[in-house]
Amino acid sequence: MASHQHGSDNSISTPKTRIEGIPDFGWRVNLNYECGIKCKPFTQPRFSQVIGFIGLGIRYAKEWWKRRRQGRKMFIDHMDQLFHKAIYGAPIGGIGCGTMGRGYRGEFARFQMVPGIYDHTVIQANQFILCIRKNGQTVYQKVLTGQRESSKSLRSWEWQAPREGDVYHALYPRSWTVYHLDEFNLRLICRQVSPIFPHDYKDTSFPMATFIWTAENNGTEPLDVSIMFTFKNGRGVKDDGNGGCHNHVFDENSEGRQVSGVSINHNIQDMKCTYCIGGVHKDDVSVTCKEYFDPRGTGQEVWEDLKEDGQLNTEGEKGEKSRTCSPLSLLLQLLLSLAHLVLNLFTIPSGKTTCTGKGEESAAAVCVKANLPPKQSKDLEFTLTWDMPIIHFKAKERFYARRYSRWFGLDGEAGPRMSSYAAANYSAWEQKIEEWQKTVLQNKNLPAWYKSALFNELYYVSDGGTVWIDPVEGQGGKLVRVTDPKDPPIVQEFSRFGYLEGHEYRMYNTYDVHHYASFSLIMLWPKLQISLQYDIATAVESEDSTRIKFLTSGEVGIRKRLHAVPHDMGDPEDEPWNRVNCYVIHPTCNWKDLNMKFVLQTYRDYSATKDDAYLRHMYPVAKYVMETAKKWDVDDDGIIDNGGFADQTFDAWTMTGASAYCGGMWLAALRMMIEMATILKKEDDVLHYKEILDKGKVSYQNKLWNGSYYNYDCSSGGHHDSIMADQLAGHWFLKASGLQDDDIFPPDRVKSSLKKIFENNVMMFEGGNMGAINGTRPDGSKDISSCQSEEFWVGVTYGLAANMIQEGLLDQAFQTAWGAYHVCWEWYGLAFQTPEAYMTDNIYRSLGYMRPLAIWSMQWALEKFQQDLMSS
Repeated sequence: MASHQHGSDNSISTPKTRIEGIPDFGWRVNLNYECGIKCKPFTQPRFSQVIGFIGLGIRYAKEWWKRRRQGRKMFIDHMDQLFHKAIYGAPIGGIGCGTMGRGYRGEFARFQMVPGIYDHTVIQANQFILCIRKNGQTVYQKVLTGQRESSKSLRSWEWQAPREGDVYHALYPRSWTVYHLDEFNLRLICRQVSPIFPHDYKDTSFPMATFIWTAENNGTEPLDVSIMFTFKNGRGVKDDGNGGCHNHVFDENSEGRQVSGVSINHNIQDMKCTYCIGGVHKDDVSVTCKEYFDPRGTGQEVWEDLKEDGQLNTEGEKGEKSRTCSPLSLLLQLLLSLAHLVLNLFTIPSGKTTCTGKGEESAAAVCVKANLPPKQSKDLEFTLTWDMPIIHFKAKERFYARRYSRWFGLDGEAGPRMSSYAAANYSAWEQKIEEWQKTVLQNKNLPAWYKSALFNELYYVSDGGTVWIDPVEGQGGKLVRVTDPKDPPIVQEFSRFGYLEGHEYRMYNTYDVHHYASFSLIMLWPKLQISLQYDIATAVESEDSTRIKFLTSGEVGIRKRLHAVPHDMGDPEDEPWNRVNCYVIHPTCNWKDLNMKFVLQTYRDYSATKDDAYLRHMYPVAKYVMETAKKWDVDDDGIIDNGGFADQTFDAWTMTGASAYCGGMWLAALRMMIEMATILKKEDDVLHYKEILDKGKVSYQNKLWNGSYYNYDCSSGGHHDSIMADQLAGHWFLKASGLQDDDIFPPDRVKSSLKKIFENNVMMFEGGNMGAINGTRPDGSKDISSCQSEEFWVGVTYGLAANMIQEGLLDQAFQTAWGAYHVCWEWYGLAFQTPEAYMTDNIYRSLGYMRPLAIWSMQWALEKFQQDLMSS
């Protein structure tokens, strides 16, 4: 591991050279890059830890088999964990509309079209293919993207092996791939753009992406350059062959730019879905289409079609006509479009007109061709959209419309119009993206790797199993969008938002984890954070008395208790929002952090928005959860007590009595209740919470401060004096919200604790290049009392770094956060699938996780507490 002991200035994925047309910052790798580390998921605790898992393991296995017999999956499937593939780049698509992953070599991989469910597949038929012609002859034709996944299909296609010097560069929500074909003096840059930018609640919800291929002829001879985009139905699973898919050519200019392409109409788990691939018309390019080819066949027909003349011919497969989409005069084009519309009313269109049968799949192709004179360049533009407006979760108790359908309708026929919209608007998206990102990218005080991490970790907001939905009901024989009168106005206006705890941890809006990630929403899309908070508040005031057996203890209790913050809003394999708390490992109504985190986020959000109506609505709910939490102070010393089990977000790491983590958040929550009560002129409440706080802050110091840092808890257990990386979680949030209170968290003790954490939990591991381990013993060794105490949590590391920034410990902050980025994005090959946790021995847990969005708490801290650094 010695080769990894280097400073952040030597980041291997930070760009070292400037490439014209590409940002200077981001995550950059050569296309021939291979991750040399073989990582694997966590499966085997230490022998000393096993005894604590025996009962859980038996009960979990019984529940797993029970659900499997019912055709359901566990919300966390430990029997079928996700194995490491170091292939991913920036995904495509807006927020809450379904996403498609991309590999850094160009693969289309990891589909989240079924709400909240991931298919980690790579589809061989989804490709960009380059054809070069000189003097009327094809001199080169190869698949540029990805690599051959299977020899069983598309055997006629030839793949270009990654070349030295060809690079991939990601700065989410955009990415660039650079290809050098030196033998033809040709350089290609593919720019991928998704509509993700802050404070937008329209375009950011749209299921679309554009691919702009810039072809540069640096030679002395003219070239004809064609790019063919191929795509198939489905998401790379067995169901793709269920039949019922049909393709149609389209021409569309309704949104300001003309796009010609093919729509692939199919169902995904009985939800109507249409993919549309399109080529964008310009004066100096031609666009041609192939309505159908068989993605399970040899691919020879479409391959030879392109090779013949660098475009797709009018003759389709099996002698059928596949309409050409070459530019026509405006009058002729209008007449053809009208004729096509009339024919569609009475006849079945040409091409692959009948639905695919059982066992068949359907693919299509679009080609954009341009003539490149010497020393000139041209853009060849493509669009990809998917229209899947009506969705449901597995229980099918309710139906929803994705938010984008407010602008594109519910009939599932908007794909062509969306293609025209993407072509007409992607330049405006890019202007907004560049304006948003430039203040960070141009700041010379910020490390280069941080600029990559900040934006690239944001992938999870869209690619976190995310849904952004409105309720629909059947009226007059069709589904229509409805307004639930019980929903607050902000939910009615900005829709309901949900994202998973992780790709493998299938729970929506897991609140103890969202607490860390929430900085990304309140900073960039505050209406989504507020909408989510209203949903949580509604759930607090509800109860579900369904009897549940909890898997760790075996005890039976109710699913959701009144006036307790829910752990999560439900499982997409069930009916989220209708049934919350799908997590049944522990009875989370007794978790000591959830109620506190609701209060902390409520005031933090108010400090950012100054929304008085929000504060007035949330305050009574905050009082309810605080009254519930008061019962956990078993010795009446002003500090809540942990119950001797893993009753907080570290759900395999037990706490007993007063703890630094939960006790600190309790004190911060009391201080925030006093502030909110003061604003709302609730004088009795001010006195009530002040009385508790005055007692609690003394107990906290007396029970936990040891002269150097705060002990893990006040028990007599063997790990009571462990150094916890997240021991100052309460202070972090309190100060982040503008409420520094030195009587609660004395500044000298805060800095002493942070320095001790940095010394023990950061610098003791790989020279400070691994992030912050959750727990160490006073002698600097790992705390191995729990599997989680010896894990490094990415989101906790970023939150700790934010805390350091707030205290002016900038060097320590960036060194701490660098370690997490370095391990995930450079060492373990976990780019765009950042896990919850990793260990020192190439082990990870829960790929694709919510908590790493906490890096935006670092940006929050920089903007609020280091304004000189940010403004220079």
